[in-house]
Amino acid sequence: MNPPAAPEPGPAGPPSAAPDPDPTAALSLRGLWRRFGEKIAVAGVDLDVPAGSFFGLVGPNGAGKTTTLSMATGLLRPDFGTVHVLGTDLWAHPEVAKPRLGVLPDGLRLFDRLTGAQLLHYAGLLHGLDRPTVAARAEDLLVAMDLAADRDTVVVDYSAGMTKKISLACAMIHAPRVLVLDEPFEAVDPVSAANIRDILGRYVDDGGTVVVSSHVMDLVQRMCTHVAVIAGGHVLDAGTVDDVRGGQTLEDRFVGLVGGRRQAGGLAWLRTSSD
Repeated sequence: MNPPAAPEPGPAGPPSAAPDPDPTAALSLRGLWRRFGEKIAVAGVDLDVPAGSFFGLVGPNGAGKTTTLSMATGLLRPDFGTVHVLGTDLWAHPEVAKPRLGVLPDGLRLFDRLTGAQLLHYAGLLHGLDRPTVAARAEDLLVAMDLAADRDTVVVDYSAGMTKKISLACAMIHAPRVLVLDEPFEAVDPVSAANIRDILGRYVDDGGTVVVSSHVMDLVQRMCTHVAVIAGGHVLDAGTVDDVRGGQTLEDRFVGLVGGRRQAGGLAWLRTSSD
């Protein structure tokens, strides 16, 4: 697969020269741009995700988070820019870079006529694992995700939360060095969410890197070591959680950066006392 071609000058202008990628970073994004028709979804993102970090990507709806993560994991080709995974160019050497990634995309379509156990086995075999290894890891993941009792249920009959958990298990079965998870806690019940946080925390403690996108600021503040705020296709701030929030809550800092808070006036007709 050839790397993305050099950009052509356009209405937005050519990108400025980006710094060299960080060879020590788990993910190093440089000059990522992506346009859909007339809309520029991502406009020159430069971002480094430190190896061994628990990294949160936050932003309002339509900020470019999913597009950025899709380009960072090889699911979507950038119009221009580069992605390096642990020092390897993703688009120049996908056969080296992609096996290092475990990916939970937003709105992932699954082979949902398979049972949970069958889906995990299929994912493991696709990653080149031998059958005994797949069987052992699939069993471990089903137990860890509290899906052992539903191992023989077809995935189409899973709830939204169960579907999210089996998708996460599929992303982890090949023991990747970097997990990139788009809204991993959406539709997951609080008990399962706590178990998943524990699993991801141990993964980071053992040297892995986790990148999550989320709208829940309190969760990101409690869970992540690093965070980036993205809006309008640009990174507005990035660094450790404490550095980015600057003594405020992450939610207040986020609202201050992206704006958009509205006064709750003009809805007098909603007041029960108005009748």
